[in-house]
Amino acid sequence: MISSIEYRIPELEDMKKYPKELYFLGNLSLLKRRKISIVGTRRPSNYTKQYTQLLVQELVKRGIALVSGAAMGVDAIVHMSAGYENTIAVVANGLDIRYPSVNRVLIESIEKEGLLLSQFSKGTKATPWSFVVRNELVVALGEILVVTEADENSGSMRSVEFALKMGKEVYVLPHRLGESRGTNRLLTEGLAQPINDILQFADIFGVEPQNSYIEKDEFFYFCQTMPTLDEAVAKFSDRVYEAELEGLIQVENGLVRLV
Repeated sequence: MISSIEYRIPELEDMKKYPKELYFLGNLSLLKRRKISIVGTRRPSNYTKQYTQLLVQELVKRGIALVSGAAMGVDAIVHMSAGYENTIAVVANGLDIRYPSVNRVLIESIEKEGLLLSQFSKGTKATPWSFVVRNELVVALGEILVVTEADENSGSMRSVEFALKMGKEVYVLPHRLGESRGTNRLLTEGLAQPINDILQFADIFGVEPQNSYIEKDEFFYFCQTMPTLDEAVAKFSDRVYEAELEGLIQVENGLVRLV
């Protein structure tokens, strides 16, 4: 059932104007996780497809939830590569409408396992203006914005404008000359940073646990933020010391991190 979010989401305070209404379907607990927004062209090259998928998969291993706009191309790759349970999709229409229709199954899967968000009430159809509104919300939710491929005059470049106004860092995949002219221009102008090493970049946001069977619960996601020992004990009490004895975490210089 489509419902309204009745509390304020801290990340959205960066928007030009906080949403009057915000509707959702799915798992609101995803909003509590660290989040990264990834967007890009609707017609990605094979190179972009490959490295967008790899980037997303490495971020998910570290507990990151991925945010995108449910469009064709890069957006769809982000949602599918993350696993629906690790993804937030923001749409430009009412949540009773599955748009674009080519992504109907994807959107329905996110509704069941992930989180769908919209600023638009039931029955509202997508318009050029509503896509701009959608893009701002996508950008606001993430700590940073990643653009994996974009032309110069594209919605993704509009998303970059939102990110810069919000003071967020922008990252892009490096492309050859003549390709992805939008992201290459961002690099030339010093407005974005290149992702030259996927693993090195992903490690900024946490570690890939050595124990692949560790449960990815609230404790896991909390530890990926490298909290202080005092913060961890205040929130999880003896669970912290049990995890340390089990070799799941280690405490260094007063900070807790997964191993």
